[in-house]
Amino acid sequence: MISQILTATVIGLDVFKILVEVDINNSLPSVSIVGLPDIAVNEAKERVRSAIKNSAYQFPNKKIVVNLAPADIKKTGSYYDLPIAIGILSKSGIISQSEFKDTAFIGELSLDGSLRSVSGVLPIAAGLKQQGIKKLILPMENAKEAAIVDGIEVIGANNLCDIVNHFNIDSPQHIELKPLKIDISEYIKEQNDKEESFDFKDVKGQLKAKKAMEIAAAGAHNLLMSGPPGSGKTLLSKCFASILPPLSFDESIELSKIYSISGLLNPNKPLITKRPFRSVHHTASAVGIIGGGTNPKPGEITLAHRGVLFLDEFVEFPRSVLEVLRQPLEDGKIVIARAKSRLEFPSDFILLAAMNPCPCGYLGDSEKQCKCSEFQIRQYRAKLSGPLLDRIDMVIEVPRLKLNDLIDKNSDNNAETSADIRQRVVKARNIQLERYKKYGIYTNSQLTPKLIKKFCVLEDDSASLLKNAVKKFNLSARAYDRLLKLSRTIADLEESENINSSHIAQAIQYRSFI
Repeated sequence: MISQILTATVIGLDVFKILVEVDINNSLPSVSIVGLPDIAVNEAKERVRSAIKNSAYQFPNKKIVVNLAPADIKKTGSYYDLPIAIGILSKSGIISQSEFKDTAFIGELSLDGSLRSVSGVLPIAAGLKQQGIKKLILPMENAKEAAIVDGIEVIGANNLCDIVNHFNIDSPQHIELKPLKIDISEYIKEQNDKEESFDFKDVKGQLKAKKAMEIAAAGAHNLLMSGPPGSGKTLLSKCFASILPPLSFDESIELSKIYSISGLLNPNKPLITKRPFRSVHHTASAVGIIGGGTNPKPGEITLAHRGVLFLDEFVEFPRSVLEVLRQPLEDGKIVIARAKSRLEFPSDFILLAAMNPCPCGYLGDSEKQCKCSEFQIRQYRAKLSGPLLDRIDMVIEVPRLKLNDLIDKNSDNNAETSADIRQRVVKARNIQLERYKKYGIYTNSQLTPKLIKKFCVLEDDSASLLKNAVKKFNLSARAYDRLLKLSRTIADLEESENINSSHIAQAIQYRSFI
């Protein structure tokens, strides 16, 4: 009778249950792993051999065949070391228990038999729970992460010997490994009570930019800032994260799964409780931004899901890199197609970008004269295509700060804190959540054309004003819809049920065209 051990693998964000079958025959000593393994999985046989021997157990001097089923799913990574070792020990009779019903194993083995952490544990635990698995045994370093998932018993172990002794109940060396439980609510409270590193009260002046950011946060709108060097664009962007509403528990789990798969989840802080703020350098590649690779992994737009993707020096990015943002900005997801697979990653983020108005940076500056020719300015701005700008809801100018505002000590006392602004943002978000609860969306930026007609009804004077703006600026249908969404958010911040002409006028003001 062969030994059968359950484990799992992650492809994209999807979890697949894998059955590790182990058979031992009286033949020439060898270890064969079949079932579409990659190099890392094939190397497991050497790690498993050394781990078993160095744990003072007898490694079978026979032919061992390991099958990873189903065979049509590519197996990657080091998840399979522990289940393979358990299968061999069970088949050899070293582990007295022969059946492990409703129990799964994952983990990498060191040569001395100790267990090393692996990535992607949180989605694996959640996926196995949905598939009816009751118990998960894994490295101790991953136990906190997996224990976040309610409804599955998580047992952490430090080495192979502990797991063998756990199952050998009649052995003198028997030990009982107890399930780990963590208090999620207390953990979330502890993380949320931490003070923000950047606060809007520390930003002098720039009242228009602050108001634009409040609107962007309230409706999850994309924002582009243009201004000379040192005007405060980067500082404003860093403060933006401090006014975003807190994550719901479901959003925290969703984000934590993404970071777990990417290997970016802190094992001591296994739940993402703050909205991500991803700042990307302009040398980043298209694959780094959208994701991909031989074994496709999430890119920056997915790591910024439910949060912010900040692109400083926006125009310095290669045009080919900027153009890949068009589809995820529109759809809130990215589809990565390969010859043998098609993966979908979520990418519902707020794009926050900053740029200089010209190559030297001082076009329109009140203190320094621009040295760029008209041709250089046109060529510089031409990197931003019309279709990309169409997907940005707000384009604002951030001028140089005046000297009096810079040195005025009283301005620090009068400045609004991020906490004050966040209260208004949260109130506006709650209005949207209540309004759209039947439609599966959360913010005004996600409104479809059908829902725009339903929730963005204009009065005659508002419609006339918007019509004139469309004619004057030659707006596309997409830009028209985005103006309506932006107006809806401004109305929500004022707790107005209807969109009036002042909301339309303010939305038009925040779409300065460069």
